Amino acid sequence: MPDRAPQPVDRQMPTEESRDLIALVRDIVQREIAPRAAEEEDAGHFPREVFALLSEAGLLGLPYDSAVGGGDQPYEVYLQVLEELAAARLTVGLGASVHTLACHGLAGFGTKEQRAEHLPAMLGGGLLGGYCLSEPASGSDAASLRTKAVRDGDDWIITGTKAWITHGGVADFYTVMARTGVEGPRGITAFLVPGDAEGLTAAVPEKKMGMKGSPTAQLHFDGVRVPDSRRIGEEGQGFTIALSALDSGRLGIAACAIGVAQAALDEAVAYAGERRQFGRPIADFQGLRFMLADMATQIEAGRALYLAAARLRDAGKPFSRQAAMAKLFCTDAAMKVTTDAVQVLGGYGYTSDFPAERYMREAKVLQIVEGTNQIQRMVIARHLAGPESR
Repeated sequence: MPDRAPQPVDRQMPTEESRDLIALVRDIVQREIAPRAAEEEDAGHFPREVFALLSEAGLLGLPYDSAVGGGDQPYEVYLQVLEELAAARLTVGLGASVHTLACHGLAGFGTKEQRAEHLPAMLGGGLLGGYCLSEPASGSDAASLRTKAVRDGDDWIITGTKAWITHGGVADFYTVMARTGVEGPRGITAFLVPGDAEGLTAAVPEKKMGMKGSPTAQLHFDGVRVPDSRRIGEEGQGFTIALSALDSGRLGIAACAIGVAQAALDEAVAYAGERRQFGRPIADFQGLRFMLADMATQIEAGRALYLAAARLRDAGKPFSRQAAMAKLFCTDAAMKVTTDAVQVLGGYGYTSDFPAERYMREAKVLQIVEGTNQIQRMVIARHLAGPESR
């Protein structure tokens, strides 16, 4: 049989430094992530040691300022790193994206003193973050959250429950949105809460369809005391901070989706070249060739879409609409591509002996997290036609 091992994605990186960075990521992927991904996902093993390695290599703070421990990389570069990580194991790629999301509030809205005190450890000191916005009764309707923070002298007392928290129970810090004032978005404030704060406990992790190695859990805040020095931004600014973070985070989800789709395509192409029926490789049959062509086209289109949005962000231009489009298109494409990959493998695609079924299970969650794809359509439509009539 000819050698049909998947070739690395041909990336047009903007600088020599970024090309070296992708080479570093690929080396870590090949040595430390990909060889154990299937086994560890099946066992539900959370790869904390991999995140420690990524932090040591400077890969958990790429889009942030080097003055506070970041990597000074544009989003165009950072997202392609996420794609490479997610193609090897979504638990790692999505985990890196969530960590970046958890750092966004402090990096963008914290005081100079707060950034100097906390960000070096958060970005490159081996710490791992979580992001606490959703609650059991407020998912898409995040502005209705009920977790409260009450002022007590120089402290705040946080009480409530957060839900669907990636890294819940294992993160070293959480960016937490809590209600400090009136109902609605104007009464929400952001806080940086240590993972070991007294009164903060995690429920048993959810039993999920995919990403079994990534703990997702409810967090219970039972009178958690946080000093005002850990309040991020102004009182009542929390919802603005949350939306700003989610615009960037959606690009991370889009990149992760394309990584999973690329891995599924690579698996399908390799299998189709090796599997023989009727005396020849099934890759010779036009019906299957057209499937592979459509899969590859969706991946290229998704990659171009998220990179175009990233370049807008890097240029300081509005990118919220494009971020929603990228998240919508890339995650829908990932669901379609991974489903088609299972079909290419036939009965084998439905077994855990091959990774195609894992890619399909993992792709589904990407249509849900950080704003369902129905919410993305609402965001896009509001940019086009204005707010809905009340």
